[in-house]
Amino acid sequence: MKINIYYGGRGLVEDPTIFVIDKMAEVLEDLRVEVNRYNLYEDVRAITPLHKTLKEADGIILATTVEWLGIGGYMQSFLDACWLYGDKEHMTNLHMLPVVMASTYGERDAQMSLIKAWELLGGRPCDGLCGYIESNHVFENNEEYIRIIEKSAENFYRTVSQKLTSLPTSNSAVTDRLLKTTSLNLTPQESEQLSIYVSDDTYVKKQKEDIKELTDMFKEMLWGTEDHRDEPEEDTEFINDLFKAYVDDTIFDGVYEVRFTDKDEKLIISIDNGKLDCRYGEVVEKDVLITTNRENFSKIMSGLVSFQAAFMSGELTAKGNFNKLRALDKLFNFDSMLV
Repeated sequence: MKINIYYGGRGLVEDPTIFVIDKMAEVLEDLRVEVNRYNLYEDVRAITPLHKTLKEADGIILATTVEWLGIGGYMQSFLDACWLYGDKEHMTNLHMLPVVMASTYGERDAQMSLIKAWELLGGRPCDGLCGYIESNHVFENNEEYIRIIEKSAENFYRTVSQKLTSLPTSNSAVTDRLLKTTSLNLTPQESEQLSIYVSDDTYVKKQKEDIKELTDMFKEMLWGTEDHRDEPEEDTEFINDLFKAYVDDTIFDGVYEVRFTDKDEKLIISIDNGKLDCRYGEVVEKDVLITTNRENFSKIMSGLVSFQAAFMSGELTAKGNFNKLRALDKLFNFDSMLV
C-alpha cells in the first residue's frame, strides 16, 4: 500500500501540522505502508505537474496550516492542478484524509474546504484531523492528543486497505451535471503533458515569443497584399536617439528592458560585446528592468537629467544589476542633444 502526504504549509519549524503528519507517517510505516511526502513549498513550479503522483497512491493525506485565512496558496495551487489536469477516473476511487492545524481561527472552515474540494474532484474524503494548536509543546506534553493522531492514522489505514465506500453526496451530482473542467477534450495523458508545459516558465515565454513572431509575419503578409497602403510606420521612438548618443564600449555586455507606464510596449536595449541593439518587443532574460513613463524618459534622452538622477528622484524605478544601471550614464552621452 502507498500513501502520499501533500503538505501545504510553509515548512516552519514550529508548525504543528508537521508534527502531526510526522507522527502519522510513523504509524503508517509501522503498518508497512510506503509513505511518500511532498512539501509543496520547496518548489512552486513543481506543484502543477505533481497531480500525476496521485496515480501511484492508494490513499492521500492533504495537510495544511491556517496562519491567517484558509488553506493557503500552495495547497490551492495543487488542487487547481488536480482539477485542470488530474485523472478524474483515478481520483474517484482515491481516499483523502484532511489534516488542518491552526495558529489562528478557521481550522474547521479550512478542513471543510479540503473536503468539498476533494468531493468536487470526485474523490472520497475521510474523517480528518483539525485543531487549534499554539505550539508543538501542546502535543509533546499530552499523550491523549498523540493517541488521537495515531488512532486517526490507523483508521485511515483500515479505510484504504478495505476500500470502504460511502454514501453519495450532492457535490458529486454537481460535478457530474454542472461543473466542467475545460472545453478541450483531452485524454488524461494529454492533460498530464500539458500540465508539465504550463509549469515550465521557459516554455511559456518561448510560446509567447513564437506567437508574437507569427503575428508579425501574418501582418507583413497582409500589408503586402494591400501594397503597404495601411502598413503602420515602424515604432522608432527613442531608438534613433539611443544610437546617436551611444558611446562604443567593446567590452560591455548588458540587457535592459524599459517598461513604459503609459505605453503598452517594452523598449529593449541590448549591448553584446559593445554592439548596441535597440528594439520594441519582449526579452526572456534581462540584467535591469526599468519602469518609467515616456515624459521622464524623454528628459533623459534630451540630456536634461541622467539615469542615476532620475532613479534617485523616483522618476524611474529599477530592479536587477545596479552596477549595470549606473553604467548607462557612461554608455550614452545625451549632453550633445541639449538644444
